[in-house]
Amino acid sequence: MIFEQLLVNKVLIAVMTGWLLAQALKIPTEYFRSRRWMWAMFFAPGGMPSSHSALMVSGTLATGLYHGFDTPVFAMAVAITMIVVHDAAGVRRQAGMHAERINVLFDELLHGHMWDENELKEVIGHTPLEVVGGIILGLIVGTVQWMVWP
Repeated sequence: MIFEQLLVNKVLIAVMTGWLLAQALKIPTEYFRSRRWMWAMFFAPGGMPSSHSALMVSGTLATGLYHGFDTPVFAMAVAITMIVVHDAAGVRRQAGMHAERINVLFDELLHGHMWDENELKEVIGHTPLEVVGGIILGLIVGTVQWMVWP
């Protein structure tokens, strides 16, 4: 019964589709960037396109299309999407840059730097281009789903 209700929740389907496609697209886009197949990119934060942006934009657009652009729910979805997209491109990106600098400092201080699994995670945010890629993917997912499943 609960599973059947989830399957008819069109906004949830759009959100999950946006996230899944964004995570899957990270694998070929990373290949084009580095010429190496990195299957772990499916589970990685960061990368092109931003799954945070794709998830939120597809869900927000689906909310507007299915429930109306003049509803309080759509207004809240827009507000939350703006926060998540700003965070993906801003705060998380800055945290990644700080982690990168701190790792360089540790390397310089220790001179015999060996890779350590406790090294700070550097790829936790998105570039503006990755965020735009996620936004575009989210718009495509929300629109296509609405056209196929009105």
